[in-house]
Amino acid sequence: MGRTRKRGLRGVASAGRAVSGAAFHPRAWKLVSEEMGPQGMNAAVRAVVRMGIYVGAKVYFIYEGYQGMVDGGSNIVEANWESVSSILQVGGTIIGSARCRDFRTREGRLKAACNLVQLGITSLCVIGGDGSLTGAHIFQTEWSGLLEELARDGKISAEQVQKHGHLNVVGMVGSIDNDFCGTDMTIGTDSALHRIIEVVDAIMTTAQSHQRTFVLEVMGRHCGYLALVSALACGADWVFLPESPPEEGWQENMCVKLSENRARKKRLNIIIVAEGAIDTQNKPITSEQIKELVVTQLGYDTRVTILGHVQRGGTPSAFDRILASRMGVEAVVALLQATPETPACVVSLSGNQAVRLPLMECVQMTQEVQKAMDERRFKDAVQLRGRSFENNLNTYKRLAIKLPDSEIPKSNCNVGVVNVGAPAAGMNAAVRAAVRVGISEGHKMFAVYDGFEGFAKGQIKEIGWGDVGGWTGQGGSILGTKRILPGKYLEDIAAQMRTHGISALLIIGGFEAYLGLLELLAARQKHEEFCVPMVMVPATVSNNVPGSDFSIGADTALNTITDTCDRIKQSASGTKRRVFIIETMGGFCGYLANMGGLAAGADAAYIFEEPFDIRDLQSNVEHLTEKMKTSIQRGLVLRNESCSENYTTDFIYQLYSEEGKGVFDCRKNVLGHMQQGGAPSPFDRNFGTKISARAMQWISSKLRESAGKGKKFLSEDSVCVLGISKRTLLFQPVAELKKETDFEHRIPKEQWWLKLRPLMKILAKYKVSFEVSDASQLEPVQPHGAEEPAAI
Repeated sequence: MGRTRKRGLRGVASAGRAVSGAAFHPRAWKLVSEEMGPQGMNAAVRAVVRMGIYVGAKVYFIYEGYQGMVDGGSNIVEANWESVSSILQVGGTIIGSARCRDFRTREGRLKAACNLVQLGITSLCVIGGDGSLTGAHIFQTEWSGLLEELARDGKISAEQVQKHGHLNVVGMVGSIDNDFCGTDMTIGTDSALHRIIEVVDAIMTTAQSHQRTFVLEVMGRHCGYLALVSALACGADWVFLPESPPEEGWQENMCVKLSENRARKKRLNIIIVAEGAIDTQNKPITSEQIKELVVTQLGYDTRVTILGHVQRGGTPSAFDRILASRMGVEAVVALLQATPETPACVVSLSGNQAVRLPLMECVQMTQEVQKAMDERRFKDAVQLRGRSFENNLNTYKRLAIKLPDSEIPKSNCNVGVVNVGAPAAGMNAAVRAAVRVGISEGHKMFAVYDGFEGFAKGQIKEIGWGDVGGWTGQGGSILGTKRILPGKYLEDIAAQMRTHGISALLIIGGFEAYLGLLELLAARQKHEEFCVPMVMVPATVSNNVPGSDFSIGADTALNTITDTCDRIKQSASGTKRRVFIIETMGGFCGYLANMGGLAAGADAAYIFEEPFDIRDLQSNVEHLTEKMKTSIQRGLVLRNESCSENYTTDFIYQLYSEEGKGVFDCRKNVLGHMQQGGAPSPFDRNFGTKISARAMQWISSKLRESAGKGKKFLSEDSVCVLGISKRTLLFQPVAELKKETDFEHRIPKEQWWLKLRPLMKILAKYKVSFEVSDASQLEPVQPHGAEEPAAI
């Protein structure tokens, strides 16, 4: 798109459970918020404002949601570049948010239309829930009639009616509940999960001293997403959801489950309840009821914790900042491409891609879920929530409830699980999921300690259901992991596989795991022990594994970088005129530097994939010199550790220090291994759990194919990498991925996130061209393809 497509942006607004909006006229935009704004909304506001200014439009804030649009006056204010500085890390929304009864009436909408027309605003970007988006749709359909009525009353001229005869509307969904059909994740959901998991992790430490049962009530009046995913991410004993009420007699079943877990020496029981939890008769199930039941039936010391509005607060996560920034830019592009005939659309996330969907179709499907629950059609309600919700629910049930051994048909297969490469947060969640799914499929599961070296030395032992309890929240690798490749140990590993009767292998790791898988595939000719199904689940902070857009551990590292950058920027707010140069990990892969820069609002990010020279460094210094003349007197520069052999962190620091003399001073910070440590983020726990469970299902299906046939696996499709590719979950033969790999630099030849590179530069006020996304056409709300959806 670049700067060649300069069309006016006439209005951006936001409404609904969380609404922020902006508005545009041929050179103007407006931003609005309704109800309580979730974390991440400010990132969306910032992206809309800056992208609007980038394409040559004026941008207006609409304060206090639709109420500000109705009241007009000082509630509609022009925004500039600096208006949205230093807001990325702030929760809520800087432009306020409010419910508005007036906007529900035609009189209120007449006032709002009059206020917009006076400023020439005819494009509206609405950030909110289904109620706010519905309001925007009604406003759009009534627009021409409202203008005609205003002209008849003499409030606007006939010329204004003709000039501003249509209203374009684009929506973004801001809601911590993730209750909007059509998008995999709404803005604010990931941050709310961070708040919940922080509380769960804190509660878990109390179990070291006391044996207790905790009942945690989380938000979700009509949607159980937060409850379900947090239960999946912390391994809760029981979960109550509005969409999937417990069966009759649940009281006894739950007590039996809690007592069984206590008998397995589990010191802590966690029960998670969505605030809208109901039974099959649509009667509420409250946290107090559950507490009374546990105390009465089991006599356990039980506590209730209601998280409440804590879930809406705090700093937005890296995921939410990046999501909101991507959606904000996409919303602007959608408004630029809109015609008078374009229906209202909502920009959404599908797998890893931004898509545009018809707004009202999404709203209607969202309302269908509530209707299904009201009519007690709970299976329909779960299906209407989408494949992701359904898969989460099925995975949770499988991992939380162990069937008696007598009810599990034995497969007589032994499956090995091994961690390879550097540790990554979320590896333990992946191991737990693999072990429990494997046991539920009837396999014997064997844990291999200390990578391929431990494999060769026979550090292998059977691992049971209870052995992996409480692993989801643990950082690092409990099984131990090493970077050593299997090449020089092939004889010994083959002997160990023969000794333990290993029928399949699950490898969890980074680029070393990928190389190791290739070596094991090549060794099949010499060692028939390797003629078994083998699958790799990518787990590395570098996110450099071919065949997958995401790796377990990268989100946790990204949050560490973002949190550190926030603190560093805050320290600079006092000293002023200071530029920080921060070195990130990643090997030759610039994912962490680039995405960290986008999430933290960096001025530049140096990466290996985009070669740079001394002229680029000089240009960045000049850019920062100009920035110091504004009210934003600080700079943030990220550098990938291997982006250049000669332009080292020290070199860049010294260059900036010399060239910036008298204008700004410099500081440097090497983040190092703190990026590999810490408790896994909710995303990594959830992603690791789901992708590993899916890998075990693939192994089981392969083993069933050969059951009783004594078949050896010789084909290349029995050695795969499982990953997310755009919008699909794919098993790709490792042999086919070789041609897509840059082995010298240990990165894929093509990387999806490089398309987001211009986005970071635009938001930092650089003049660069921007490629319009693939999402320029409206899509049906739920396309039913043969491919497996990759909801994250």
